[in-house]
Amino acid sequence: MVYITSWQEYQEAAENLYVKSPNKTRYCVKWKSSEGKLVLKITDDTTCIKFKTYSSIFLNRFESLNLSLIQKMQNRRPEPPPSSVPPQPLTAGDLTDPRTASPVPALQTGPAAGGVKKKKTKKKK
Repeated sequence: MVYITSWQEYQEAAENLYVKSPNKTRYCVKWKSSEGKLVLKITDDTTCIKFKTYSSIFLNRFESLNLSLIQKMQNRRPEPPPSSVPPQPLTAGDLTDPRTASPVPALQTGPAAGGVKKKKTKKKK
């Protein structure tokens, strides 16, 4: 178990290790809040790769690595950005066709959707 000091090297090695043996690879994340230490470990029982940092700068990179590994684990590709083709304008026939008409959403009263009123706290004397 060797700690890799460069994030770029760790990310490439972790992704390559998963691609090499996806059924055996395990990924572990450890966070010690008392020390502010983040340790990432990925292994396939023959190779073990670890990365350790005390810096909060690596959190965005850590999120992108997680996203990349999760997409590979789910066998998904990143979605392409939406095209800049404008939507088709509605015609008079579209508005009268009951199959394409959408139901009118019900008006909601009271607190916002899913919200719960907070109880008032009693004042101390």
